[in-house]
Amino acid sequence: MTRTEPNRVLRIGIIGAGPAGIYAADQLTKAEVLTHTDTAVSIDILDRLPTPFGLIRYGVAPDHPRIKGIVSALHRVMGKDEIRFLGNIDYGTDITLDRLREFYDAIIFATGCIDDAGLDIPGIDLAGSHGAAEFVNWYDGHPDYPREWPLDAREVAVIGNGNVALDVARMLAKHADDLLSTEIPDHVYAGLKSSAVTDVHVFGRRGPAQVKFTPLELRELGKVPDVDIVLYPEDIEFDDESMRQIHSNNQTKQVTKTLTDWTLRDPGTAERRLHLHFLQSPVRVLGDSHVRGLRTERMELDGTAHVRGTGTFTDWPVGAVYRAVGYFGTPVKDVPFDDAAGVIANEAGRVVSDDGPVAGLYATGWIKRGPVGLIGHTKGDALETVTNLLADAGGLTAPARPHPGDVDEYLAGAGIPFTTWRGWLTLDEHERALGQAFDMPRERIKVVGREEMVAVSRSRSWGRAGDAGERRPGRG
Repeated sequence: MTRTEPNRVLRIGIIGAGPAGIYAADQLTKAEVLTHTDTAVSIDILDRLPTPFGLIRYGVAPDHPRIKGIVSALHRVMGKDEIRFLGNIDYGTDITLDRLREFYDAIIFATGCIDDAGLDIPGIDLAGSHGAAEFVNWYDGHPDYPREWPLDAREVAVIGNGNVALDVARMLAKHADDLLSTEIPDHVYAGLKSSAVTDVHVFGRRGPAQVKFTPLELRELGKVPDVDIVLYPEDIEFDDESMRQIHSNNQTKQVTKTLTDWTLRDPGTAERRLHLHFLQSPVRVLGDSHVRGLRTERMELDGTAHVRGTGTFTDWPVGAVYRAVGYFGTPVKDVPFDDAAGVIANEAGRVVSDDGPVAGLYATGWIKRGPVGLIGHTKGDALETVTNLLADAGGLTAPARPHPGDVDEYLAGAGIPFTTWRGWLTLDEHERALGQAFDMPRERIKVVGREEMVAVSRSRSWGRAGDAGERRPGRG
C-alpha cells in the first residue's frame, strides 16, 4: 500500500552516523518546514559503532580541534526531536535490508568509504607496508583495530600528496608529549612515545602546484615542535600550466608560496625531520619479507601540469611505507554496488539496479559519490538525495511496523545491546571526566574498547528498551 493521507509520519532509516548521515537527517527535518508540506518525519540513524560522528571521531587526527569542532554542529542536529541514534548495530549482520523495510518508508545509506585504495606496485604487500586508513584508525582508537602498532623504523615513507598524507606524516613525526593535550588514548600515546621514527619522507608524483594539501594544513605542518621541514629546490618546478593555476587559484598560490619559502630556510637542528618530495613516483617497495626501501622514478612536468617519467630512479632506505592514495568503498549487503567506482550504484542519490531505481533506497556521502571533497561537501550530497527522496514520498511503500518502539523491540529481542543518544551523552561525560583526572587536564580520554563503550553508554537511566524514544514526536 502507499500513503496518501495528510499529516502522515514518514519513517526514515539512515545507515551511518557520520557527517553524511547526520547532514541527511538535518536536511530531512528542514525540508519539512521549507516545503510547507503536511509530511512529518521520524528518523533513526543506525551505526555499527556504539558512538555517533563516524569520520570525525575515527578519521580526523587528534591534534585537529578545529576540524573536530564540526562535532558541535552535528551534536545540535542529533539533539533534534525528530532524530534518534541507535548504535552498535551492524547492518547486514544484526539487521538485514528486509528487516529494515518492515520499519521504514525509506532507507538512506551513508556508510562512507573506509578502506584504503590500492597501489599496484611490486612489494606493496610486504610486512611494514601499511594503508593510511589502518594507521588513522589506530591513532584514533577505533574499537575494531589492534592496540599495537609497529613504529620501529627510523625512516619511513608516506605516499600521497593530500591532507590524509600530511596527517599521517605529522603524527609519525610529532613527539608524543606534544599530543598529551589531545584526546589520544593511552595506548596510542605509549606507542608514539616509544617510536623510533626520526625521518618521514612524503612522496608525490606530481609537482608542488598540483598537491591537494589545503593551505592551513600545510602551514600547521611547519609549526610542529622539534620537527624540521625539509624541501629540495630541484623539486620546486613549475610549467606553464602550473603557473596558470598559481595565478588563477588563491589556494594554489598560498600552497606554492609556503613551499617555496621553506626551501629558503637554513638547515634546522630538530631531533626529527619531515621531508617533502615532489615529482617522485613510487615504482617498487623494496625488500624480501619486510620493507627495506622504496624506489621512485623522477618525473618531469610536460607543460600541461601532467608528468612523464625520466627513467632516473632513486632508492630510499626506509623501513616502513604508508600509502595515502585515497579511500575506497566496500559493498553494502543486498544493495547494488559499482565495484569499479567503489560506490553504491545510484543516480542523484536514488539507488539503481540493472532494472532501474530501487524503490525506497537512497545513498549519500562518499558511498554515493566517492571519497572526494572535504567534510562540508557532503551537505550538497545530502540535499540532492533528500530532495529526491521527498519527491518520491507519495509512492513509497508504507512499512508494516512503523512505530519506533517496534525497532527497539526487535533489537532487544535479538539480544543486540544497542546504544542511544542518551547513552552517547553518558559516554561523552565519562570520557571528559577521565580527561579532567590528569595533572594537566585534557579535553577527554577516549574509551577504546567496544564492550566498555557499550557498558558505559547503557549504564545510566537504561529502563525499557524504548527509552531512546522518549520526548520524540509520533512515537505514541
